[in-house]
Amino acid sequence: MKLKYDSKVDAIYIELAKGRYNKTKKITDSILVDEDSKGRVLGIEILDVKKNISAFDPQNTKFIVQTS
Repeated sequence: MKLKYDSKVDAIYIELAKGRYNKTKKITDSILVDEDSKGRVLGIEILDVKKNISAFDPQNTKFIVQTS
């Protein structure tokens, strides 16, 4: 998993898997999901991060990856 924050547009992209994306599904106005041709989720984009995730501070954010 890879996280990329773009401060110019205040968006974060969470890359879950490598692959060629086939389509993007709009979940909400601020959340987009990229899928491959088999419907597997490759990544999630969150727009207007500072507005949608009130505690988000890109300078002091620690990311925790939890697997079950």
